[in-house]
Amino acid sequence: KRVPIIPVDSEHSAIFQCLSGENNNPIEKIILTASGGPFRNLSAEKLKYVTKNEALKHPNWKMGAKITIDSASMMNKGFEVIEAHYLFDLPYEQIDVILHRESVVHSMVEYQDHAIIAQMGTADMRLPIQYALSYPDRLVMHNAEPFHFMNYPSLHFEAMSFERYPLLKLAYEVGKKQGNLGAVMNGADECAVALFLKGKI
Repeated sequence: KRVPIIPVDSEHSAIFQCLSGENNNPIEKIILTASGGPFRNLSAEKLKYVTKNEALKHPNWKMGAKITIDSASMMNKGFEVIEAHYLFDLPYEQIDVILHRESVVHSMVEYQDHAIIAQMGTADMRLPIQYALSYPDRLVMHNAEPFHFMNYPSLHFEAMSFERYPLLKLAYEVGKKQGNLGAVMNGADECAVALFLKGKI
């Protein structure tokens, strides 16, 4: 039986919301945003010496240890690219990732007329989770910080560098090869992050 899947992750929820009401208009591409994690300003040389505690200090989001480490390496964004491929039935050539330091624009959809629709809000995972549970209704979000534009007078976007974030490039390659390679990559990542958190690598 076919049942709808309502995305929970902030990026996929954003894309889902940007597609809502568009009557299956043809998509040029979807654009996932990435904060760049805690080491986005470090040189490649300095990256060799980062500590676990530094890696666990995400600049925008409050998340568990595993996903925070994956965010620092951009592995999480690689998984999100693969997930977006399956959730929205798009080839990898139509899935882009850009750096967006403020984590205000959670993701975007560009249509064939080049109009881009973006979903914006505070960096609070309770919002996409609640929307998934209440869809199609939007409920009052208690104890949540409302979004204020004047808190973000400037928003910044930068091109993604596969050289700086090689795990993101790997995820694209793995996704295109299909099969069970995504599960293999996920397993390898689980082991590597666990070892890093234990201070063994």
